Amino acid sequence: MGELGYPAFDADNHYYEALDAFTRHLDPRLGPRIIEWAEVGGRRYHLIGGRISRVVVNPTFDPVSPAGAMSEYFRGNPSGRTPREYLREREPIRPEYRDREARLQVMDRQGLEKVWLFPTLGAIYEELLKHDPEGVGIMFRAFNRWLDEDWGFAFDGRIFAAPYLSLADVDAAIGELEWALGRGARVVVMRPAAPTTERGQRSPTDPMFDPFWARVNEAGITVVLHASDSGYSTNGYANDEFLAKFDGNTRPTIRHLLLERAIYDFLATVVFDKLFDRFPNLRMASVENGAEFLPDLFKKLHSAARKYPGYFSEHPADTLKQHVWINPFFEDDLDEVVHHMGADRVIFGSDWPHIEGLPQPLDYVVETKHLDAADQRLVMRDNAVALTELQPA
Repeated sequence: MGELGYPAFDADNHYYEALDAFTRHLDPRLGPRIIEWAEVGGRRYHLIGGRISRVVVNPTFDPVSPAGAMSEYFRGNPSGRTPREYLREREPIRPEYRDREARLQVMDRQGLEKVWLFPTLGAIYEELLKHDPEGVGIMFRAFNRWLDEDWGFAFDGRIFAAPYLSLADVDAAIGELEWALGRGARVVVMRPAAPTTERGQRSPTDPMFDPFWARVNEAGITVVLHASDSGYSTNGYANDEFLAKFDGNTRPTIRHLLLERAIYDFLATVVFDKLFDRFPNLRMASVENGAEFLPDLFKKLHSAARKYPGYFSEHPADTLKQHVWINPFFEDDLDEVVHHMGADRVIFGSDWPHIEGLPQPLDYVVETKHLDAADQRLVMRDNAVALTELQPA
């Protein structure tokens, strides 16, 4: 329990996918269309839709950089090192990155009572197959069966792995949601993006998705919007290739601004299009998207309220604060996040064991020292506990 006096709830933990995570439950005949392994130059890569993916340097994750290897870099890089220098060290993959029993033992040592558990590769592969919306549904149906088999959706009442859902195929999304609910899922995850469907790209608020949102609303399950490859373009200003690595970063580009742009646009759209008016029981949690976008988003919400009198059923800023929870980066200004959202809408997440996360989850406690005890407990535990409970309409 450490300095807190109670075990924390980490709302952003990750696994490193097993080698057969995408293929164990995939019809082998569909491999060339969906996903399969290939060896190139002595390295293994995934072929997705028949094209090699190099978004991750080593998708086997063995060896892998230590947890939090770049945490100092994201705290302002006081030592002035390059990303490559931070990532020189590699280690064999640890059991807790792929085994749920081993993970529980590590959680006990870390002072964590419960965690939400998210993909590593799964979060970035939808974009690579978006030209085949039906294929996206097939890929993640197989992936979710692996996830349930290896991790479970509510293992020991402590590890809540989130099945991945995509709106690329709305019927497949509804089917996956129903299946996941039947298997005990407490949270689901999707990327903050306008999905590409057979009809083309559509806003997540398009009426074609209403049957999906209606079922989420009815079930009262939390939808996590996790950082991913959301398909954003720099419109020619920089290389648009998505790379989940840092060791090649030698200069800044506007590509570094796109991560928070995706969640900004998603949240603004669901408020502007009044999705929560149609489905008032929806709860959404923004995870690993940061929080620097919040001041400008609230400014725009206040502006919209003034410019469109009579359009909103309530102030759009109030709508956002009622239905959305924010997981800030550890380097974000927590005071500012709490100011905008309220302590009851902020959730702690360490991104463990990713390189850009914290070396140990409770390294975050120092960021909460200025909160009173009640607010600190909301951020570090109780908000995530509440979001993990189904809230049927």
